[in-house]
Amino acid sequence: MTREEKSIVIEDLTAQLTDNSVVYLADISGLDAGTTSNLRRACFKANVKLAVVKNTLLAKAMDASDKEFGDLPSVLKGNTSIMFSEVGNAPAKVIKEFRKKNEKPLLKGAFVDEGIYVGDDYLDTLVNIKSKEEVIGDIVGLLQSPAKNVISALKSGGGKISGILKTLSEKEG
Repeated sequence: MTREEKSIVIEDLTAQLTDNSVVYLADISGLDAGTTSNLRRACFKANVKLAVVKNTLLAKAMDASDKEFGDLPSVLKGNTSIMFSEVGNAPAKVIKEFRKKNEKPLLKGAFVDEGIYVGDDYLDTLVNIKSKEEVIGDIVGLLQSPAKNVISALKSGGGKISGILKTLSEKEG
């Protein structure tokens, strides 16, 4: 690979790191062609982009990026694949599901919304991270719950003034 080609790869990786707030680093070494193809298919279905990268070029792209990757460059040894996603837990779910039948991929590290996770021990933690949509859904559910209780109590009280007053007084206490 020429110096120009390396420079282009670094620029491309830097742009991808800048554009994505979810970056996972994994080890998929030792997977045969069929298993690798199955992993790529699983990533595609989960809207996760998977690419094998050269450690030195990724390290330079991390340095050139405007993000702080903390200890993440320390895992750039051996075989490294990079996974990009818009959903924080999507790559972790793909890895966990895939490992039900395979020993790999192993999680080397992850950068999720400025949080840094180093090591395979964080896989379950990352699987349980909620997406923005899930958090918004939880908040909406919590906000709707009191309103549903009041409406249901009003209906059971027959909608009379005494029922409404009783319901409201119970909610205050």
